[in-house]
Amino acid sequence: MLSAFLIALREGVEAALVVGIVLVYLNRTGRSNLVRWVWGGVLAAVASSLAVAIALERWKVSEDGFEGVLLLVAAVFVVTMIIWMNRVARHLKKEIEARVEKHAAKSELSAGFGLALFVFLMVVREGAELALILRAVELSTEGLAVWIGTVLGLGVAVAVGVFFFQGTLKISLGRFFSATSTILIIVAVQLALTGIHELSEAMWLPSSKVEMAYVGPIVRNEFFFFTVILGAAALLVLREWMAARGRAAENVPDAAERRRLEWERRKQRRWAFASAFTCTAVILILAAEFAYTRVSATTEARSIQSEDGSVRIPLAEISDANLHVYSVDASGTSLRFLVIRKPNGSWGTALDACLICGTAGYRQDGSNVVCRNCASAIYIPTIGEAGGCNPVGVPSRMDSGALVIDVSKLAEARSRVSQ
Repeated sequence: MLSAFLIALREGVEAALVVGIVLVYLNRTGRSNLVRWVWGGVLAAVASSLAVAIALERWKVSEDGFEGVLLLVAAVFVVTMIIWMNRVARHLKKEIEARVEKHAAKSELSAGFGLALFVFLMVVREGAELALILRAVELSTEGLAVWIGTVLGLGVAVAVGVFFFQGTLKISLGRFFSATSTILIIVAVQLALTGIHELSEAMWLPSSKVEMAYVGPIVRNEFFFFTVILGAAALLVLREWMAARGRAAENVPDAAERRRLEWERRKQRRWAFASAFTCTAVILILAAEFAYTRVSATTEARSIQSEDGSVRIPLAEISDANLHVYSVDASGTSLRFLVIRKPNGSWGTALDACLICGTAGYRQDGSNVVCRNCASAIYIPTIGEAGGCNPVGVPSRMDSGALVIDVSKLAEARSRVSQ
């Protein structure tokens, strides 16, 4: 939610600045009759951005490789957004006013269409970027949280734009964009790492057990990036408070007033330090959790005996929605395999291992099956199918109220898996 909030806030403020500069310039130069054209361009841009968002939402990306590409594209958009704003921020007001003056000098109809098109292109650029980036963010977090963060971010952006141009809000836009740029770089890193992870899981990129072990838990744990972003924000606020209070105290000649400002600065510094310390502590706790998850013992497997070269598991034993892990001895080698009932009533049967992460195995986390090595959440209906970090499938059959698996098939599948 925090990533969505920050992206929506940044894109919304950029769009609000463009519209605000145009409106202020038209009112200042006595051309308020063209304001309605500006709002027409804004409405058209909002409608087009919503259309893009709906189209992306209906495009149900389900392949890991395509998800990875979308995430990497979104990361590139975040970086280009930061570069573009930092490059043009100093001259943005002057350039927009020059464009507006050029259009406004024409006849009213031509000026109106020109202004509407100019505002439309400027705003729809922000809206389309926002839709694409948020669609990518939605792939790695809860969809509802993304939309809540987006609505809050856009709401705050509109308020910032209104209050800023009314003179109610006194903020340094340079510092605002500097701070949000720093935080959005972290968001871009998250998107890029998640994209690489998805491409590796789809085997579009060379994958290794080590790479999946380190990258997977990071990109799959939303709280990790939440705390990193929160910690970065706290540090940036600490820097600004220290600089602002330091300047204020130095410029006040009265000793009593200076002492009061020093006291306020110390109080704010304590709050800032406490915030940064808390975020750091949470990050360390999450890091310890990652390490524990990776080194924790595998799920205890129930040992069963083979009969005539196959194992038989009563259907009544596996008819729930839980992950069941078994082991069987095959010529002195212990073969671990798992069974789970799928939502359609069939059973997924596979080794407790995959081709990417080897024999690290899987665990159940609520309604999800999660790889112990890379923390990938496995889509239960695909268990037993080839591809990605899915456990290596093993064929099975039903016979007289039992699920039957040939031990030779388990051994054959196990021979394809590295340790």
